[in-house]
Amino acid sequence: MSTVQPVILGEMPSLSKLYVNAAAQAARRRVLGTHNESSLPATGHEVRGVRADVGNLTAYQHLIGLTARDTLPAGYLHALAFPLAMSVMNRDDFPLPLLGMIHLSNYVEQRSPVLFTEALDIQARVENLRGHRAGTQLDVVAEIRSAGTPDIKWTGRSSYLAKGVFLPGIDKPTPHNGQTEFTPSDPTALWHLGVDTGRAYAAVSGDFNPIHLSVLSAKALGMRRSIAHGMYLASRALADVGPAKGETFTWDVTFEAPVFLPARVALDITTGQTPGEGWRRSEFVAWNPRSGRRHFSGSVAPL
Repeated sequence: MSTVQPVILGEMPSLSKLYVNAAAQAARRRVLGTHNESSLPATGHEVRGVRADVGNLTAYQHLIGLTARDTLPAGYLHALAFPLAMSVMNRDDFPLPLLGMIHLSNYVEQRSPVLFTEALDIQARVENLRGHRAGTQLDVVAEIRSAGTPDIKWTGRSSYLAKGVFLPGIDKPTPHNGQTEFTPSDPTALWHLGVDTGRAYAAVSGDFNPIHLSVLSAKALGMRRSIAHGMYLASRALADVGPAKGETFTWDVTFEAPVFLPARVALDITTGQTPGEGWRRSEFVAWNPRSGRRHFSGSVAPL
């Protein structure tokens, strides 16, 4: 367990304010130059007594394709903790530019069910600053506990890349092709994602990153069109895999190619469920049905 001592915040940070501050910080760095620090903040951020909003939870379940239940979905817990992760990366002593960060992968451990009525203590920190062939990467770790208790109920580790940013003293790894060969199979599902998909997920997650909202706002950040949120795609895949209510599990996803909106996305799920033996590891992969290019892949397995 990390020895990082968190700064206790009085309330959950506003993502919209964090994005505004990140834009201002980026402008300051363009004028004043980037600092040469190659270390991460030694403190995390924590908010205590957080409760899910029932209306927001219902909207999330409807958007992702989940039936109503009294436990919080793993993807919803990620969204609940996301403002704290953003606030740590928004600190003045954070060495990388927040805007333009690329979400590479996500790993979640759902260690026990979280009831929607529970008060929760949520903490986020950053660690494992390291080189990447295209820039510098790090991990953002979020942990969720029942309020006032030490036992972690949910933990998530998100890996992000600051593309084109090379910090002093951090070596780039030896170049290699990390992608495996991929041949599309017959899909088990075909998603039709409208141009408003990013705005719809932003409304339930609070993640109003401009690259997801419209063509104009995405182009302002160098994208040719708006793209779907990675965690919307991953959460929808998890809903399609469908771990049973109350089960504990691991859930991992690796993102490879963005989904430009509007889009069709093909999905294939290979399930390890055996009648009479419970469920085992399930794997999923999604791709562009026209080009065959893989968008993301991952797995869900009992913990």
